[in-house]
Amino acid sequence: MFAVEVRDHVMIAHSFKGELFGPAQALHGATFVIDAAFLSERLDDNGVVIDIGRAHEALKEVLGPLNYKNLDDVPEFAGVNTTTEFLTKHIHDHLAQAARDNRLGRSGSELDAIRVTISESHVARAWYEAKI
Repeated sequence: MFAVEVRDHVMIAHSFKGELFGPAQALHGATFVIDAAFLSERLDDNGVVIDIGRAHEALKEVLGPLNYKNLDDVPEFAGVNTTTEFLTKHIHDHLAQAARDNRLGRSGSELDAIRVTISESHVARAWYEAKI
């Protein structure tokens, strides 16, 4: 499997509902590093998985509305615990749509999967991977 991976980051604030989250139930901030990997079993006629520049732009487009935001105030996330795991799928779904819309320099139908990894610190991360 071939992969191209791009990276960016966001600074957010949020809080969680539920005893499971202990002190994280209070409003707190985080700086997340996001890696998006685009996977294909074969390279295209240009010898690439996707265009790296377009992939990075697609990632920045998804992250822009989240950066420097309190996710508790984002209407799309109303009533949802915006956990790291939840956010990996949210980002994945937007990148998969960019692939289906052929905005990555290669037909999305030629890609096998996308994996989104969010590192919330140097010791903890979560990822979501699925077919497009």
